Amino acid sequence: MVKELIHDPVFLAIKAEAATKEDVETGRDLLETLIAHRDSCVGMAANMIGQAKRIIAIDNDGEYMVMYNPVILKKDGSYKTKESCLSLLGGPRETIRYKSVKVQWQDADFKIKIKTFKGFAAQIIQHEIDHCDGVLI
Repeated sequence: MVKELIHDPVFLAIKAEAATKEDVETGRDLLETLIAHRDSCVGMAANMIGQAKRIIAIDNDGEYMVMYNPVILKKDGSYKTKESCLSLLGGPRETIRYKSVKVQWQDADFKIKIKTFKGFAAQIIQHEIDHCDGVLI
């Protein structure tokens, strides 16, 4: 179900709790909400739809993915960039990102996955994991 977006910076700054199998529906809602906003958004974290759970959904170059409990294991190649966020008003903000990130997460069956993402997909994942950690750009 497509959910309303949260813009409250106090709520968005709360560190997310680990996702469990009971949160799979939240992951589906997050994905549906991301797809509904695909013209202006490439990634979302569950707190953006009012759930302080460690779940992100991304558009990985046309392939939508939901990640439960994502963590960055390794990062390489820092650079400065500007990013916007659907939940935050006020336009792009400067931040530091990495060109490559090795990420561990769980899929909807809660099987562990590990993959290295590069380029824009890596940047999206970093932004959404920041949301899970209560970090706002």
